[in-house]
Amino acid sequence: MRRVVVTGLGTINPLGNNVKESWDSLINSKSGLKKIITFDVNEYPCQIAGSIDPELISEDIVSSREQRKIDRFITLGLIAAHEAFLDSGFQVNEKNSIRSGVMVGSGIGGLDTIYKNSSVLDNQGIRKISPFFIPSSLINLLSGHISIRYNLKGPNSSPVTACATGTHAIGDSFTLIKNGKADLMVCGGAEAAICPLGIAGFSAARALCDTFNDNPTKGSRPWDKDRSGFVMGEGAGVLVLEELDHAKKRNAKIYAEVKGYGLSGDAFHITKPSEDGSGGYRAMEMAIKESNLNIEDINYVNAHGTSTPVGDMIELSAVEKIFNFNNRLFMSSNKSAIGHLLGAAGAVEAVFSIKSLETNILPATLNLDNPDTNTKINLIPHDAINYKIFNIISNSFGFGGTNASLVFGS
Repeated sequence: MRRVVVTGLGTINPLGNNVKESWDSLINSKSGLKKIITFDVNEYPCQIAGSIDPELISEDIVSSREQRKIDRFITLGLIAAHEAFLDSGFQVNEKNSIRSGVMVGSGIGGLDTIYKNSSVLDNQGIRKISPFFIPSSLINLLSGHISIRYNLKGPNSSPVTACATGTHAIGDSFTLIKNGKADLMVCGGAEAAICPLGIAGFSAARALCDTFNDNPTKGSRPWDKDRSGFVMGEGAGVLVLEELDHAKKRNAKIYAEVKGYGLSGDAFHITKPSEDGSGGYRAMEMAIKESNLNIEDINYVNAHGTSTPVGDMIELSAVEKIFNFNNRLFMSSNKSAIGHLLGAAGAVEAVFSIKSLETNILPATLNLDNPDTNTKINLIPHDAINYKIFNIISNSFGFGGTNASLVFGS
C-alpha cells in the first residue's frame, strides 16, 4: 500500500504572507479581519472582510507586469505554491516531471476580472476588452501557471466545489498518489472574491455577517450566540504531497501523513447543509475508515465552523455523533481569525492542521464569548492551548451539499 506524506507547505492569508507569519499570528489569537477599503462599501450590508494588503504582495514571486495579466486569485495561488515548492526541496528533472502534477482549485476564480471586463464591455465596447480576460479568469489556469512555472507534467486539474474545493484538491491528490498515478502533487486552493460583485452576491444570499461593521475583528464568531453569518476572506493554501518512499529517497522533510479522505453529498439544498448533518457525518466516517484509526485516536477537529447560525450547530451535532460525545475531543475554527476563504479555506486550514501536529498547539476559536451550546467538546475559546495531538480531522462543507474531510497524522 502506497502511503502519502506532506513535504511542503505554503500560504498567504489575512494573517500573514507565509506559513511562519500566519501560524505565529494564529496561535497568538490575532485577527486578520478589517474594514473593506478597496472599494466603497457604504451601501453594503456587510462592510468587513479578511483582506490582504496589496502592498504586501511580493513582486519577487509574481512581478507587477505579470499580475496585470492574471486575476488576483492566481497571484495568491502562485505565491503560496512558490513557498510550498521551495519548502519541499524537490528538484524537477525530465524523468520525475511526468510523475509530478498539480491540483489547485478555486471556488469562484476570476470573479473580479469578470466583473471589471463586463463593465468595460458595457461602457467602452468590445475593442477595450483585455486579451488576457479569459485566461486570467479561468479557474484551471492557476494549476496551468504552476505546472508551467515548475515543469510539472503529471496530472493537472482544478476542482471547483465551492467551500470544499481546497480539501477536495488535497484529497483527490492523495488518492492519485495512493493509486500510483503520481508520485508528487502540488495541491490546494486559492480565492480572491473580496470585490463589489462578490460581497454583493453573498450579501444578497444573506450569508455574510452584517452586525459587526464597526468592530470587524469580532465579526467571525463560530458557535457564539451573537453570530450572524460568515466574514469573507481571501488567500491561498498549497501543500506538496508525496509518496512516502519517494520522499525518503531524497531525504525530504516529512511534516505529516495524509491518512484518510472522505467525501459525500447532501442531496438536500443548494446552500443549506442537510439538517441532520448526515452529509458531513458520512464524509468524516469515510475518512476515518480509510485511515484505519479508531475514533479515540483522533483528538482534534479543525472545523468548517463558518460562523453561520445554522451551519455551525449542524457540524457540531455531526461531530458529537461520530465521536460519541467524547469529552476529550478538541475542536476549533480557524475562520474566527481569517474569515471564510471559500475555495481556499480547506487548504489554508490543512496547513494550520499540520502545524498543530508539528507543534502540539491548538489554535483558539476567537470571539466565543457566549457559547450557543452545552457540548462536552472543548471548543478552545479565546486562547490557543498546548496539547499532545495524535491525529487530526479537517472538515470543509460547500454550497450544493458537497462535503470533504481529511485525516492527518504524524
